[in-house]
Amino acid sequence: MLELNFDPFPVIETKRLILRRIVLDDLDSYFALRTNVNAMKHICQVLPTRDETQTKILRINEMISMNDGMAWAICLKPSDTMIGTASFHKVIKEHYRAEIGYMLHPDFWKQGIISEALEAVIHYGFYSMRLHSIEAHIDPANLASEKVLEKFKFVKEAYFKENYFFDGKFLDTAVYSLIRSSK
Repeated sequence: MLELNFDPFPVIETKRLILRRIVLDDLDSYFALRTNVNAMKHICQVLPTRDETQTKILRINEMISMNDGMAWAICLKPSDTMIGTASFHKVIKEHYRAEIGYMLHPDFWKQGIISEALEAVIHYGFYSMRLHSIEAHIDPANLASEKVLEKFKFVKEAYFKENYFFDGKFLDTAVYSLIRSSK
């Protein structure tokens, strides 16, 4: 079974980004992200209150402390301001598999930021966490998310018709997967 230890917290640096722990000081930025209608368009969750956002930050940190999952704040260098998130929020330790998630404030879309962050996060998942496979569940209408997954060679494994109920309607889900290369 997969054994995880996120202490000390793994800060990841790329050419333009710092991926660091999400902390309570991020409340304003995280709240702005999670209440942005465009950012949340394909997430299918009710827009949170500030208190709910604070609780989510605490739950994220508890998940990390329990070594049950990982989440990073995405920050553009040299700023420490959160502009997005990337995570392995569902880890199935006995199968060496995790679900990846990511979101970015629309002010930063179409700049290659998610691709840059995901390249580092996927590498961390395969080579530091020792995952065998990574999956992503997306809204099939989210063509930008589909495109970034395909860029990293994720393959569509499943398409579930009306498997998710949100806002009074049943929605579809596409599931993509990437298996660690043996090379």
